Amino acid sequence: MSRIFWDTNLFVYLIEGHSEFAQKVFALGERMNERGDQLCTSTLTLGEVLVKPLQEGKQDLAEKYEEALASAAVLLLPFDRPCARLYARLRQDKTLRAPDAIQLACAARAGCDLFITNDDRLSRKMVPGIQFITSLDRAFL
Repeated sequence: MSRIFWDTNLFVYLIEGHSEFAQKVFALGERMNERGDQLCTSTLTLGEVLVKPLQEGKQDLAEKYEEALASAAVLLLPFDRPCARLYARLRQDKTLRAPDAIQLACAARAGCDLFITNDDRLSRKMVPGIQFITSLDRAFL
């Protein structure tokens, strides 16, 4: 069993059915289920996925996200004091945006084996506490 962190964009693809990416994320989730892997993400993900539905008055979509991230299948990691310290270290890298650093800090604090994103910039980062960071296209489980 591995702890696998999904960045926000994977949930958007899956829930909103974004063409080619939705199929990849669905297949990834199926494979993780078969292996007994733990799906992780952070509370920031919940905040990020709710912005657009709330702006557009799409309460049904917001509820869909709330339900998905409240599932027992998803471990929602908090951004707590130890994560804030990791965040501060990560932000020394000026190429990391604040939301990315928060996600990486939460994953590192939880000891995630794999961090999957569709932001290729992040896949080149080395973060203590995360064994591998990869793009969705390169995620072979």
